Amino acid sequence: MKYCTVPVTHYQQNCSIIWCENSAKAAVIDPGGDVDQIRRKLTELDLTLEKILLTHGHLDHVGGTAAMKRESEVPVIGPHRADSFWIDALDAQAQMMGFEPVAAFTPDQWLEHGDTVQVGEQTLEVLHCPGHTPGHVVFYHAASQQAFVGDVLFQGSIGRTDFPMGDHEQLLNSIRHTLFPLGDEVRFVPGHGPESDFGAERKHNPFVADHRFG
Repeated sequence: MKYCTVPVTHYQQNCSIIWCENSAKAAVIDPGGDVDQIRRKLTELDLTLEKILLTHGHLDHVGGTAAMKRESEVPVIGPHRADSFWIDALDAQAQMMGFEPVAAFTPDQWLEHGDTVQVGEQTLEVLHCPGHTPGHVVFYHAASQQAFVGDVLFQGSIGRTDFPMGDHEQLLNSIRHTLFPLGDEVRFVPGHGPESDFGAERKHNPFVADHRFG
């Protein structure tokens, strides 16, 4: 599996395009906006969009979903159903976050922990990692030891938990007990900012480093 990151919106959210090299079939993870820019990248890479994957329901991660689905007629998969209230409140989110109004949508499939998602011949594992939002999921490609973690974990930081139904302790548990056991060598693309790996965060991240938990 290969991937590239396309920063979108004034939040510079990391929208990821992932694809199967054998089939040239692709998925877009978290199309927060700037759909024309994402589409141009798909064309440049000569990829066929197969599905849209969502890690959670915040507008900067889902704002372009309805437009992309309308143009490409592909299914929207994820997040976990516990984030449905965020997706239902897109208008309120747009006002709060300074975005233009966006079209509403309903995912074609909600995800559960332990589900798998196919992209061409590649398989992604679904990990439910609540805390930033109650329905946040992470997509993990075991064969390449690559994770797409949305706003759960960042290089040197973690997701906010001061939004409705955020839970700081739950977020720490998601990182420490769901993500870190995958292995220090696993690299991840966060929802914002540079990539890192779980080993580096276990050593240096001031919120979740091993030394904080004795």
